[in-house]
Amino acid sequence: MKFSLSWLKDHLDTSASVEEIAAKLNAVGLEVEGIEDPAAKLAGFKVAKVLTAERHPNADKLQVLTVDTGHGTPLQVVCGAPNARAGLVGVLGLPGAVVPAGGFELKKSAIRGVESNGMMCSTRELELGDDHDGIIELPADAPVGTDFADYHGTDPVFDVAITPNRPDCMGVYGIARDLAAAGLGTLKPIAVQAVPGSFPCPLPIRTDDPEGCPAFFGRAIRGVKNGASPQWMQDRLLSAGQRPISALVDITNYVMLAYGRPAHAYDLSKLTGAIFARRAQDGEQVLALNGKEYTLTAAMTVIADDIGVHDIAGIMGGEHSGCSDETTDVLLEVAYFDPVRIGETGRALNLTSDARARFERGLDPAFLDAGLAILTELIVEICGGEPSEVIQAGNPPAGTKVVAYDPAMSEGLGGVAIPGERQREILAALGFHADAQWNVTVPSWRPDVDGAADLVEEVVRIHGLDNVASVALPRVDGVARPTATLAQKLERKLRRAAAARGLNEAVTWSFLPEDQAEAFADGNGGLWTLANPISEDLKVMRPSLLPGLLSAAKRNGDRGAAGLRLFELGRRYLRGEGGHSDERLTLGVVLAGEKAARGWATGKAVPFDAFDAKAEALALLAEAGAPVDNLQVMGEAGAQFHPGQSATLRLGPKTVLARFGMLHPALLKQFDVDGPVAAVELFLDAIPAKRGAAGFARAAYAPPALQAVTRDFAFLVDAKLAAGDLVRTVKGADKANIVAVRLFDDFRGQGVPEGQKSLAVEVTLQPAEKSYTEAELKAIAEAITTAAAKLGAVLRG
Repeated sequence: MKFSLSWLKDHLDTSASVEEIAAKLNAVGLEVEGIEDPAAKLAGFKVAKVLTAERHPNADKLQVLTVDTGHGTPLQVVCGAPNARAGLVGVLGLPGAVVPAGGFELKKSAIRGVESNGMMCSTRELELGDDHDGIIELPADAPVGTDFADYHGTDPVFDVAITPNRPDCMGVYGIARDLAAAGLGTLKPIAVQAVPGSFPCPLPIRTDDPEGCPAFFGRAIRGVKNGASPQWMQDRLLSAGQRPISALVDITNYVMLAYGRPAHAYDLSKLTGAIFARRAQDGEQVLALNGKEYTLTAAMTVIADDIGVHDIAGIMGGEHSGCSDETTDVLLEVAYFDPVRIGETGRALNLTSDARARFERGLDPAFLDAGLAILTELIVEICGGEPSEVIQAGNPPAGTKVVAYDPAMSEGLGGVAIPGERQREILAALGFHADAQWNVTVPSWRPDVDGAADLVEEVVRIHGLDNVASVALPRVDGVARPTATLAQKLERKLRRAAAARGLNEAVTWSFLPEDQAEAFADGNGGLWTLANPISEDLKVMRPSLLPGLLSAAKRNGDRGAAGLRLFELGRRYLRGEGGHSDERLTLGVVLAGEKAARGWATGKAVPFDAFDAKAEALALLAEAGAPVDNLQVMGEAGAQFHPGQSATLRLGPKTVLARFGMLHPALLKQFDVDGPVAAVELFLDAIPAKRGAAGFARAAYAPPALQAVTRDFAFLVDAKLAAGDLVRTVKGADKANIVAVRLFDDFRGQGVPEGQKSLAVEVTLQPAEKSYTEAELKAIAEAITTAAAKLGAVLRG
């Protein structure tokens, strides 16, 4: 939230400097995100007087001005403003000044052949308003040569982050209250002067939705004259980042920003019959003030008349009944809306506004009368008119509660001892009232305070968080015991292993758009859809890590990344038995683009393929402690993968440890990814725990005393036989001596019968206590050929 120093001083009597105010705001928990200095933006702009104005010799719509800057020789400036004339006092931007609206630096230049030494500026160019039809016209007695920043006034602007639990600080008055309680000045009381009505309200007002809109207060004002709001009000709104529109609209925005009380003004001539709050009808539509049309549901509250909807209650008014320059009669609406209903409606419509930000946090239900009175007084003062009597439909909630409090809690819970009387003073300054027994009445503008712990927070933050002593946690003597769990150790190990293999870690959302989640659902009991998502595009919990990695790959590819090796370690979310959440630790890998760039040795760029994905899967499973030597390669990787270019790694037919391969072209098209893309998904929860193992520690490595022996075998096998099956069978032929088996050749051609292939493997034998004899080597070879024969393999001659 933004506000200027002068606006703050409207409500806080203080002589504190900008730096002191910023420090105190941070101290009481209202974080200052920035302080804008208008003088810095207006550096290089001077109050200047036009001495002469002559037609440009080469352009009909331009003039050549002679401008007095108050210092030395007048400057020549080319200007296209229609109001530029001799005698006008305006604002001149000198060479070197940066125009706030465009961010460009002014330079001495030639315009249509005539030298120009700067620019006469409009209010829009200096971000002081929207007028750009002509240059700024200052009073004739404005001091020529003065820095425009000094003439206009330098009013610093604070930008404060308001946490969701502090709706009372969504107005400048609430921030002033906190500062006054912290001893930085005196809070000025709100000057509320009731304006009596002189005639009955011409429209009935009621609420037909007491749950969504418990209270609806309103009154009419006839004979108003809408136009520009006063300069002081425009300055306040501009400091808050609001664009002045018209007096009636600006007044409602001003009251919202000053007191945190949203309101709405309708053009009375555009309303028919009664005005009332009701539930919308399914499919009902409304054209909002932002120019967009919204389709409503019966779960939403609206403000309507006898003809139709005029307002999405508490969020945004409708364009049809908005005030214009021709408006002469208005109807004011000050209502209380259910915060939950407002939040649900805003999320469903994906519609945000300043009013919604305040209503969904919870407003002061006791401020309806005062808010309506302030609005009425300002409108009558600025726009004239005659107000009607007030109509009050419904009743707002009480808003106050009583909390039992013990002042000793400030030390026990807050860590700082504060005298009871001082605590009572702090609470009173914030609007709380504590009786003799410390039963504390919570003010209506503090819906966030529910219990005694909240009161401790209020007392301690105003007393000063810097007064809370830093106390180290107790620590036992000696070396600290390890606290990481086996799962945490596994995650750390896999992250390091993946990074060591050249993969880059990605961290993506645990939420997905519904269509992306559906593409990876795989019938796992249905998707988890959030009841309160942060946006409509992030409302389903991910059933797989691959959608997020694919989206990350697309974003990087769109920005010119040629080759992508991404991995993510996280959880996927499935529906377990009884509808409970089933979170499973998973590692996902996506390989996209070029594996090797084009070059003189490789020719064209080399893309990733299914074997690259398999290599990553096996390497990372080995790091996770899976028995990779016992894994079987089987199909059915899933509909997301390309058939024939994907598979699963399993321990037996049912336990799937990983799936890998090329993703299906249809899936890549859905994600708008230019393929091909290889992917891996490791299901770490499926890896069986080692028997009797308390962790992942290994015995110290002891190299064998004798040199290993290698033997090569070439087998003729059926062309459909997986090479991995042969490798696994050969390795199991003699587990005592065979320590490794590696496939080094796959040949199909001359000398190999049709329908067969030749697979050659290198077998590594490791003697233990003595070298092998010829008889022992022969026995091992016979065991290998016998085992291979069970697969139909025949040793080649």
